[in-house]
Amino acid sequence: MTARAGSTRLRWGGATDVGRVRSNNQDQFVARDDVGLWAVADGMGGHRGGEVASEIACDMVARSFDRHTIDGLVEAIEQANNAVFRAGASDPDLTGMGTTIVALAVVEHDDDELLAIANVGDSRGYRWSEGELDQLTTDHSLVADLVREGSLSPDEAAVHPQRNILTRVLGVYDDVPVDAFAVEPRHGDRYLLCSDGLFNEVPEDDIAAVLRRVPDPADAADELVRQAREAGGRDNITVVVVDVVDDGGRAETASAALGAGATRATPGVPPRSGAYADADDDQPDTRTARHRRVAAPPAREDGGDYLDEDDYDEPGRRAEGRHSRRSRRLSWRVALFVVLIVALVGGALATIQWYGRSTYFVGIEGDQVAIYKGRPGGLLWIDPSLVESTDLEVDRLPPSRRTAVENGKEMATLADARHYVENLTEQADQLNPPVTTTTTAPTTTTTIPPAVPAA
Repeated sequence: MTARAGSTRLRWGGATDVGRVRSNNQDQFVARDDVGLWAVADGMGGHRGGEVASEIACDMVARSFDRHTIDGLVEAIEQANNAVFRAGASDPDLTGMGTTIVALAVVEHDDDELLAIANVGDSRGYRWSEGELDQLTTDHSLVADLVREGSLSPDEAAVHPQRNILTRVLGVYDDVPVDAFAVEPRHGDRYLLCSDGLFNEVPEDDIAAVLRRVPDPADAADELVRQAREAGGRDNITVVVVDVVDDGGRAETASAALGAGATRATPGVPPRSGAYADADDDQPDTRTARHRRVAAPPAREDGGDYLDEDDYDEPGRRAEGRHSRRSRRLSWRVALFVVLIVALVGGALATIQWYGRSTYFVGIEGDQVAIYKGRPGGLLWIDPSLVESTDLEVDRLPPSRRTAVENGKEMATLADARHYVENLTEQADQLNPPVTTTTTAPTTTTTIPPAVPAA
């Protein structure tokens, strides 16, 4: 379907599916191409609550978006939050229900037509441009916060058991901060709004491949849903793809301006060296930044906040204070990590040393039975040590005991080992008495002749 708003012309397609595990679809999406508004919501809160929450949110955003500005989109989402909150408070069966939301809208800002993106929760907004897929929104979840702090890697977050815990949703409180920013529409860019049922099942490289090779946005949405189902379909899946068909010549104008700036410098004005210009720069803005945040979410009346104030700075840039706080946090964590590792390694070495020397065994030394301290055959770097040799010869061992002694018969104490050797000796004496040699001293007999009578 095609939508036109001012000089920007967009084409879109959407699809939603219950998946292969859930019994009902708690996802919703809204498409108002007459006013240039698209949104995806992912509900939660019991069998019925999530479905009701996402439906209320989408309906209220569509009806409330009557002021086509960044603030107007934020206000529409805030009204959706209030509607979900009131519905949950008035019906005990719906208490605690909530929903995520991500929205894309054509807005006016400083006499320019832009695309505004707003989100609460972990439903995401992506942009596929010039062969690259960028996640534009920030997930409001526990693991996303840990990734931003450096405590988790993206790969660890993808399989973390608490990856479904959200830090910000519509309908749980009577007000909620809304992230909102604007990007310039460029011919050929594709925008993807989706629930977590897509990106939890389909890798981003595969999502980008579909956006690159399937030209029709409706077909692309169907293909992404199909792949998510084939990958498991463990959650509801909702996808909306919005293409920029015509940007009113913005891309050509920007390219020409950039080309002129490259060949003709303005006297007295230093050249720009990044994607962002200074806020007080009154020169014509020809930047092609991939993100330009225009509105910051409101603070909560109770003084609390879900994210640091610095998180509402321009995407991709960090305030100095945030850098220093993060550095301190990381330094403290690194030091604690090193201490824990040293303690664990030291404890492991002590345990191995104790285990390797905590027992005795009866074995063989040469031709004799002997007693050793340690483990038969040794343990890692710990070799057994000879405690004492015995008088029992290996050849005299009872056949039923010989193999055990050759392998090393373990005993808890030295006394047990000595007692075992005594038993072996007794058995050996019974089966094979020791050979004894008797030596008889020679005897000499002297014969005395009879006396001759005297004459």
